[in-house]
Amino acid sequence: MSNVTIESLVYKLDGKVYESRLVYTHGAKEQPGLVMAPNWMGIGEGAERIAREVAAQGYVVLLADLYGQTLRPSNMDEAGAAMMPLKNDRVELRKRMKAALDQLLGQSKAVLAPGKLATFGFCFGGCCALELAREDQRLRAAVSFHGTLDTPLPAQEGKVSAALLVLHGAADPLVPREQLPAFEAEMDAAKADWQLVSYGGAVHSFTDPAANVPGKMKYDARTSKRAFQAMHTLLREVFQA
Repeated sequence: MSNVTIESLVYKLDGKVYESRLVYTHGAKEQPGLVMAPNWMGIGEGAERIAREVAAQGYVVLLADLYGQTLRPSNMDEAGAAMMPLKNDRVELRKRMKAALDQLLGQSKAVLAPGKLATFGFCFGGCCALELAREDQRLRAAVSFHGTLDTPLPAQEGKVSAALLVLHGAADPLVPREQLPAFEAEMDAAKADWQLVSYGGAVHSFTDPAANVPGKMKYDARTSKRAFQAMHTLLREVFQA
């Protein structure tokens, strides 16, 4: 990852300043563009590490700032306080995700492959990725890692252009089981292209090495590896089509 560059990307939305991260390989030719939605802690060292690792696989990654430049949670209480207003206002959440996608498309540092766009996210960020995919037809794929699946604004037929991949911990206590069949029914009604992979024994935050609350939030190296492989397999498929 020695050639991977990370730079701040500052922009305004509704008068509020946001500072995302643009992560790319300096000097690379055209590459697909990905919007990454971080977990509820927002932009930080862990999120930047993932963005670098994904960018090194041949992508331009925009690590989205969903809270605003001045809001960087330092603990779970602050993260919850930052996240809940957006979870309770999905219109605003989608607006901020769309703004991040617009910034990725509008930047001039990295060269994007035309029409090759996707989004992915973790926990709260998985919810964000799915919300963007429910109505933004610029996307070819959307991937949720251990994210919630419910929405007050269900996908509508003909609106979902992205291939959807949900990577779920079968023992995740923070994603109620009833959300799974409800998501399946929603996506079937929307005639979406979707997959749901349920990993036995995995709980919430299985991709996060810092997660260590047994039975609730716990890193699982094997499941994390399998989940990232699943994402990269889907991205290769949709971008080669």
